Amino acid sequence: FPTRRSSDLVLQELKENGYPAEQILRAKDGSCVVQDESGMRYWLKDYKEGSECSAVRESDILAGVHEIAAFHAAVRRCSLQIPEFMKKEKNSLQLLYSRHFKELILLKNYVRSRKKKNAFESRFRELYPHFIAQAKEALDQLNGQEEAFDEMLLCHGDCNQHNILHTAEGFCLINFENMFWGKQVVDLVNFLRKMMEKNSWSIQLGRSILEEYDKVVNLTEGDRKLIYILLLFPEKFWKISNHYSNSHKAWVSGRDIEKLEKLSEMEPARVRFLENVFSF
Repeated sequence: FPTRRSSDLVLQELKENGYPAEQILRAKDGSCVVQDESGMRYWLKDYKEGSECSAVRESDILAGVHEIAAFHAAVRRCSLQIPEFMKKEKNSLQLLYSRHFKELILLKNYVRSRKKKNAFESRFRELYPHFIAQAKEALDQLNGQEEAFDEMLLCHGDCNQHNILHTAEGFCLINFENMFWGKQVVDLVNFLRKMMEKNSWSIQLGRSILEEYDKVVNLTEGDRKLIYILLLFPEKFWKISNHYSNSHKAWVSGRDIEKLEKLSEMEPARVRFLENVFSF
């Protein structure tokens, strides 16, 4: 890490203040990074035994979001000394989604220039108008308003079912390697989006997730507005498109085409979710 007060010290401070964060073990020389014979570098961490949070069992999902909220609440209670390298402009949601928006436009221009379009490009072109309109609306609502939404705080950075364990002591959040300084609702949105994709954008489950989080960390109207904006942006469409953009286009992955088709099938449910769960 570029500074001595790095992620391992942040985790130590959280534990000292009562939050059971995993701890990074230091080597004999005091380093928190070790290297094996092949040159691979690792973090050594204390080990927690358990099973991954289920993405379809409601009790697991609600316990998982409770743990995310508990981490966020712990951060707010602690006087954490955040490493300066975490406080980067790259954490700006405006910059991130502006880049994603431009990448979608670049792929559209590439596809339009192709005289003979493959199956993926043809389907992308059909779906593009709907999703780019959502992307533009989300970006328009975000631009110039980001500072009005929530304060900048420490975030986990990778909230999904794989990083929430069900242990003998209960559920716990693990793998803090991607911590960053930003809007905490980004963690909530990442988890919520994953769970909704796994559960057909269930309105009832989505509301329950938000209610469970709100029991621990109060969601303001501004928070809910930001959650709506981030969910409105077609993140899944961008991911599939970006994967294709960075692939060897002489051979089209059938998996990418399948993902586009599944996305198209699920889109009416996603639209209904946004219309029913959020109203401003």
